[in-house]
Amino acid sequence: MEQLKEIVIPLLEWFQLNKRDLPWRKTKEPYHIWLSEIMLQQTRVEAVKPYYERFLQTLPTIRSLAEADEETILKLWEGLGYYSRVRNMQKAANQIITEHQGIFPSDHASILKLKGIGPYTAGAIGSIAFGLPVAAVDGNVLRVMSRITADASDISLASTKKAWEEKITEIMPPHGSGDFNQALMELGATVCLPNGMPRCDICPVRKFCQAYRSNTIQIYPVKAEKKARTQVSLNVFFCVYKDRIAIRKRQEKGVLFGLWELPNVERDCAIPMVLQEIGISQAEITPMKAQKHIFTHIEWQMDCYYIKVKEKPEGELLWVTEEEMESAYALPSAFRKIWIEGIETKKNAE
Repeated sequence: MEQLKEIVIPLLEWFQLNKRDLPWRKTKEPYHIWLSEIMLQQTRVEAVKPYYERFLQTLPTIRSLAEADEETILKLWEGLGYYSRVRNMQKAANQIITEHQGIFPSDHASILKLKGIGPYTAGAIGSIAFGLPVAAVDGNVLRVMSRITADASDISLASTKKAWEEKITEIMPPHGSGDFNQALMELGATVCLPNGMPRCDICPVRKFCQAYRSNTIQIYPVKAEKKARTQVSLNVFFCVYKDRIAIRKRQEKGVLFGLWELPNVERDCAIPMVLQEIGISQAEITPMKAQKHIFTHIEWQMDCYYIKVKEKPEGELLWVTEEEMESAYALPSAFRKIWIEGIETKKNAE
């Protein structure tokens, strides 16, 4: 552990000179830091920036988030995916209102009790906003530490992450815990890279890195192979009646539950029969480009169809204009390319 402490000062010095200029690094406001950390889960930094700014412009306080209607928060999140993240944020905002008088809690145990906040996010918020000496261990940090120590523990295991949380907390500087956590994350994001060769030539802790010294960088980190994704085949329909397009709320539990979608069905179902069931009796069916969308554990293979509806539709579909869709309804990325092609087809047909 004493040897591991040697990385602290050079890493902090490097961070001060090389940290990226990111909007959430210009504040100690816990709400802002919390928002950035939730948005950055599974999402690239550059993609997050405009979402972060727009979200705070619309919902500048914890109370405004707690009181917002669901359609508003989902629309603000549209395109980021993993919509349960923002739903959990709203639940946590209500916890803060009812349990903490609207003030973000400043102790680690209370932060951990908030909906959707796990050990990593609690460590990041606690250390950056409040200076708590708590580690924030994400994939970047696990990669960095496993290489520095040539640790062959499987980083996909919760026990490995827990062990590193404890070790990093032990070497945490008494002042500057937030900077130290961010420095480790920054090193993993910009130098000790996950794909391709890491940039060891500019690494501030290279001389302490056992993997570098033994020329075994590519061996670490060790991670068990992921299970193959479940394959799902769908028919997806871009249904047009006059100037309106059909959408509906997804009722099936699982991915995208409760979100707006284009009507769809498993591929082995007869298309005319499916259209009848959703209230479309007379229609012209034209194939569109097939699409694919990958979730964490599922892959959708989608055959897509442009459905020109000839008689007034019945049933429970919601028929919206293009303008209404863009302003008020969140359409998940899984359907966004289909929507764009369908709008283009619609314009060409007019």
